[in-house]
Amino acid sequence: MPLDANVTMAVSGQHTSLLDLGPAAFPIALARSFATTNGIGVGQADRVFTDIRTLTASSSEDLDLAGVLLDAFGVAITFARIKTLLVAADPANTNNVIVGNATTNGFISWVGAATHTVTVRPGGALLLAAADVTAYTVTAATADLLRIANSGAGTSVTYTIVLIGASA
Repeated sequence: MPLDANVTMAVSGQHTSLLDLGPAAFPIALARSFATTNGIGVGQADRVFTDIRTLTASSSEDLDLAGVLLDAFGVAITFARIKTLLVAADPANTNNVIVGNATTNGFISWVGAATHTVTVRPGGALLLAAADVTAYTVTAATADLLRIANSGAGTSVTYTIVLIGASA
């Protein structure tokens, strides 16, 4: 099943100020695009996982990136490298979505240590993208669990996840 994807991130805007003789403006523009074709090399990927998931209050889950997740066609996926990781928290969430800190066998090549986390606030997103061949390494059975957690009690959280990667 061939895979072609394009990951785009952009920030644009204008910072303005009213000066004595008129307004001054500073344009803001930064965009990056990562085109991915089918394969396992530079700029390539051959595995994808997407889902909308809900965690009950104060709960967490460990997503096994090596052989447990199923793609859109029901086929088990084994990632060796993650090229894109996107976690988007639903705007209606009350609590934050916490990414990282799997207690054992954590997928940590994208952070500094096993205990590190990133907080994704309601309506916010975490996006990592790497076009190189190494990207973010997954090691089956020792470094393959991506923890996603609900930051608090009282309410559930919903998040969308997209993982694009390579099998080797």
